[in-house]
Amino acid sequence: MPGVLYIVPTPVGNLEDFTFRAIRVLKEADLILAEDTRTSSVLLKHYDIHGRLESHHKFNEHKTSEIIRDRILSGLNVALISDAGTPGISDPGFLLVRTCVEQGIEVQTLPGPTAFVPALVSSGFPCDRFCFEGFLPVKKGRQTKLKTLAEESRTMIFYESPYRLVKTLRQLAEYFGPERQCCVSREISKIHEEHKRGSLAEVADWYTVHEPKGEIVLIVSGKA
Repeated sequence: MPGVLYIVPTPVGNLEDFTFRAIRVLKEADLILAEDTRTSSVLLKHYDIHGRLESHHKFNEHKTSEIIRDRILSGLNVALISDAGTPGISDPGFLLVRTCVEQGIEVQTLPGPTAFVPALVSSGFPCDRFCFEGFLPVKKGRQTKLKTLAEESRTMIFYESPYRLVKTLRQLAEYFGPERQCCVSREISKIHEEHKRGSLAEVADWYTVHEPKGEIVLIVSGKA
């Protein structure tokens, strides 16, 4: 019989943000695929998980997805994890899932941590309707995307690098208006978790003086 592909979310910060089911699945899996085996080894060691570990990341997923599919078809149960959060959400995973689904392989995605949900809820902006945009295009298509999103009425969610945060806030202020409200959530579920709220202009000025560090989720209110 074919095996199962398990998509297993991992903590985005605090190692206690892990489910009993996730630990059990990883202990029972024949093979664990990790975005970065060095990063994942810390988590696995913490929970006394010693399964076979191989790398599966954005640089090799086009080559390895079909190989992994065939191994699952041969009977292996495979668990996919990323460095933090849910695989497939701005992390490798989509290609492998699609490849397995096309072959009728059972895919079980466990509920669990993802950075944008606590950031969204903590922002104070409406959560009933929102759009997740992930990382904005760095160059090609960036201006077109910003022009389109300027008319978006739903709460918007972005991931951003600390090195590009101020530039992105300035550009959003240019296209959305400097008074559009936002919330920068930094280091979710970690010791130095921070939520900075205010207008795009205010928050951009703040992080111009206070250099941002760590993992960042940017929440922007929709157009009124």
